[in-house]
Amino acid sequence: MQSRVVITCAVTGNQTTPEMTPHLPVSPEEIADACLGAAESGAAVVHIHVRDPKTGRPSMEFEYYRDVVERIRAKNDQIILNITTGPGGRFSPDPDDPKIAGPGTTLTRPENRVAHIPLLKPDICTLDLNTMNSGKEVVINTPANVRRMAAVIREAGVRPELELFDSGDIALCRDLVKDGTLDGSILCCIVTGVKYGFQPSPETVLYARGLLPPGAVWTAFGTGRMSFPMVAQSYLAGGHVRVGLEDAIYLTKGELASSNAQMVEKARDIIEHLGGEVATARQAREMLSLSG
Repeated sequence: MQSRVVITCAVTGNQTTPEMTPHLPVSPEEIADACLGAAESGAAVVHIHVRDPKTGRPSMEFEYYRDVVERIRAKNDQIILNITTGPGGRFSPDPDDPKIAGPGTTLTRPENRVAHIPLLKPDICTLDLNTMNSGKEVVINTPANVRRMAAVIREAGVRPELELFDSGDIALCRDLVKDGTLDGSILCCIVTGVKYGFQPSPETVLYARGLLPPGAVWTAFGTGRMSFPMVAQSYLAGGHVRVGLEDAIYLTKGELASSNAQMVEKARDIIEHLGGEVATARQAREMLSLSG
């Protein structure tokens, strides 16, 4: 177990909907405030998606990203910003002609998915390595497209966080290290609880951890009711932790979390009751080899 643990808060995501919880931040102002509140409660890293403030639906609009980032940086210049590049990878086949995109498809050029990264230059951005079933759709991240996205991220001087949904994703991660697409200390996030990917359990965390490239810095987290149990599992296995309304909406059974900050507070309590110490943003920057 590590002496200090980094908490990431994923404040809104793209799967949770306003219909599920009235506490989901939607507008740029709400998302920024959620990030700042999470930081005050102990999160060193905030993971950012954006939404259309009129509809509440996930968005890739650059101006929403810019607005969120500027609001956060105006009030807190230490918190680590981790911006998604996940949107734009979904394919939903037309039922009559599966090679044609049907409703729900967002699949776009890989460069479009990372276009906001060189402009905003966050500390970290995600890089999804999964190609998998996701609900009624398929997420597609081919090795060639991942390499194209990684090239843009590297040129921007941003640290990629590799999102790993199953063991094949880790095999791709190791290939990216081997061919030089990725270099330096590798930052990984083991995603558990998505129906057709890694399932949340101690065995899963230990198995996935053992497959990672040597020296990788990693976080494991769970979705839904396994969100908080996986805080303990990741910490006990030597990883960092992540919580937030992107991943779960309940604080306890039947009780909606009132805010992302409340979820961070609970994660912090779990870590501290197990004997750990939560890293500040400044300490996390040193641990994750980030500037600032």
